Amino acid sequence: MDQFTINLLFVGASFALYIGIAIWARAGSTSEFYAAGRGVHPVTNGMATAADWMSAASFISMAGLIAFTGYDNSSFLMGWTGGYVLLALLLAPYLRKFGKYTLPDFVGDRYSETARLVAVIAAVVVSFVYVAGQMAGAGLVFTRFLGVGTTTGVVIGMTVVFFYAVLGGMKGITWTQVAQYSVLIVAYMIPAFAVS
Repeated sequence: MDQFTINLLFVGASFALYIGIAIWARAGSTSEFYAAGRGVHPVTNGMATAADWMSAASFISMAGLIAFTGYDNSSFLMGWTGGYVLLALLLAPYLRKFGKYTLPDFVGDRYSETARLVAVIAAVVVSFVYVAGQMAGAGLVFTRFLGVGTTTGVVIGMTVVFFYAVLGGMKGITWTQVAQYSVLIVAYMIPAFAVS
């Protein structure tokens, strides 16, 4: 069996897993779609959050930054991690306490409609920048493993994400992130053990 066939099998198996999870975790209500029905265990939610941190935008860009510019730029990695944890610790409890699903809803109720508008604009801009990095990473991975063009790789990635996000909402996304976490943590630990 050649390497391309093995790549197709692994990529196909991961897509099948994600789509299977989305079908299994279909959102049956608005609460499940936007907040996973508030039924996700904290450890599971932590795994999903960690998978988001270890995603393509983080892993590829941070690894590349440190590889090309040296150990001195590992401070970016510490700042990224610290900021992520700080945001989660200082903001998430208040969103839950106020019963809001999004940061702009929280800011609007807590402060003013003008503040809500600023929060919406900031969230949209940050989301687009982040998604651009994620999709570029997905396109790079699919280019490498499937031998397709970057644009085709991005379209493949967007199609799969669109499918399980629309079908499962936050519940489906959370469980696919848990599956991604499991794969990523093993992928991180193998070289760490090998080097140590």
